[in-house]
Amino acid sequence: MLGVLISLSMVHLVTQAAPPNAPPVPCKRCCDDLQQAEDIAAPPTTGVYNQLPEVRAFINMTILKGDKGDRGERGTPGKTGQEGPPGSTGPMGSKGSKGQAGLPGDPCKVQHAAFSVGRRKSLHSLEAYQPLIFDTVFVNLDDHFNMFSGKFICQTAGIYFFNINIHTWNFKETYLHIMRNEAEQAIVYAQPSDRSIMQSQSLMLDLGLNDEVWIRLYKRERENAIYSDDVDIYVTFNGYLIKASSE
Repeated sequence: MLGVLISLSMVHLVTQAAPPNAPPVPCKRCCDDLQQAEDIAAPPTTGVYNQLPEVRAFINMTILKGDKGDRGERGTPGKTGQEGPPGSTGPMGSKGSKGQAGLPGDPCKVQHAAFSVGRRKSLHSLEAYQPLIFDTVFVNLDDHFNMFSGKFICQTAGIYFFNINIHTWNFKETYLHIMRNEAEQAIVYAQPSDRSIMQSQSLMLDLGLNDEVWIRLYKRERENAIYSDDVDIYVTFNGYLIKASSE
């Protein structure tokens, strides 16, 4: 068997021999082709073992976290800062529900003042100026009308209405004034006549506190008189408050 292999090798060498004029072929091993293919496929290994891998330390902090400590003392408050600019108006909110009714309030204080008086006796004036005194009371709220002086004394300032009714005497003059304090405000007058008549006068006055309203007889050259009797009342004087100044 060995002889056969040697013979084949010799035949191969004879067939591979170069022609006499050709340049010499370099010596080549039968495994050089395989080694060259491996060298091409394999990456270079130069310096692989000269570079060491980088090592970075990592510490898991959750393992080292301790227990929660006690809350510290509250610090002193800081200084108040400057007030900022006002913000813009927000949108209107929805309408709220109706609230409960409140407690009833105090009733309004209504001012009242009124009087109505009369005279049953006739009168002949004896002096130039003489107040007319009344002897019969119909209404006198809170006694604002003084029956002794014949004067209404204002206790509630405001607008008042006054009225005087008299009966004249035959052939005698009837001359009276509605007075406010010492000033004449309106007149009641009837000339002498052969028959008696009823006379009336009305007015409104704006009175202040303690103003006085009364009737005064005024005597001139002729006799001044008013008629009445004990049965019927012919002479009346009335007044009442229309509107108080405080309302």
